[in-house]
Amino acid sequence: MRVATVQPFTVPADLAANIAEHARLLRIADADLCVFPELSLTGLEFEALAADPGLWLASDDQRLEPLREACRASAVHAVIGLPLVEDGHRYIGSLLLGPDGETVATYAKRNLHNSEEELFEPGARQVIVEIGGRRLGLAICLDAANPDHARELAEAGAEVYVLSALFSEGQEDRLLDQVGVAAGYGMWVVLSQYSGKTGGMAAFGGSGVWKPGGAAEVRLGGEVSEWAYATIAS
Repeated sequence: MRVATVQPFTVPADLAANIAEHARLLRIADADLCVFPELSLTGLEFEALAADPGLWLASDDQRLEPLREACRASAVHAVIGLPLVEDGHRYIGSLLLGPDGETVATYAKRNLHNSEEELFEPGARQVIVEIGGRRLGLAICLDAANPDHARELAEAGAEVYVLSALFSEGQEDRLLDQVGVAAGYGMWVVLSQYSGKTGGMAAFGGSGVWKPGGAAEVRLGGEVSEWAYATIAS
């Protein structure tokens, strides 16, 4: 399975611009799976999300159609970060689209920072999906700081830990530690995180793919709208 992790340019709280940029990137993707950062369609713009109900998205929102079309055009799966509404509840979510453009799964971040608890609810379930014969477990940012999250996914048969995140400047060691925990359970780790500013925080990039055990297969620097590609082998 060929995977791609991307550090997109995210316009703060501008759904239309970010959906268009995500769709552009997906149309040029050369991968079976593309992974974007946490809340990649809005950035971590909590004040804007609190003030504007129009920024929240259900998985069947028609505004997501350009992303569905792009997945169909490239025959690619995509993990996209969004402020997710399900059954009247608000989450920091990941939306997994399939190569037919349909929703394969949604995942809601289970472990929240204190600042997030005022706006979002924690998710209640782990999510594992099969793509290309591989079992992928979904994770968002602080989930990876809880060793039980990765352990539970590994024990449930996940082979790849798909992590959408924001690590700000000065957190390089934390990124590597959390990636190392998941890799230590025998999973590949695919991380997409930000480069540049979002929500008043500056991120340093460093998205990449790590092998089981923790050795880096490929990593980006601080580039924006750049890809890191890797093939997850048997």
